[in-house]
Amino acid sequence: MIEAVIALALLSIVLAAVGSLVARNVRGAQQLEQHTALMQTARLIASRLPQEGQPLPTELSGREAGYRWQMRISPFVDADTAVPDSPFVPQRVELRVQSPTGAIVSFETVRLQYRDGRQ
Repeated sequence: MIEAVIALALLSIVLAAVGSLVARNVRGAQQLEQHTALMQTARLIASRLPQEGQPLPTELSGREAGYRWQMRISPFVDADTAVPDSPFVPQRVELRVQSPTGAIVSFETVRLQYRDGRQ
């Protein structure tokens, strides 16, 4: 009888450990899925920027599939350090995306803009 009680106690400890491990893996998979969706949304927004050096406003914002986003465009370098003979001026693009659950991703990139605003 004592052996059966000890076996049941050991079995319950093992099952509790396995249950905890499964729950942790499920939470990790959910967080990974949320992060992946957040990054895909950020890439989608960044890919919709005007191409071919077209001018951008200094601030953009909106919603995409329930995700709020905000983009700021500013000079990457000042006029004194820019390459004078280049037809392009680098711009810093900062993108911040917030998921419906509150998770936030931010990243920064550089975009080349025609110096005289032409296309």
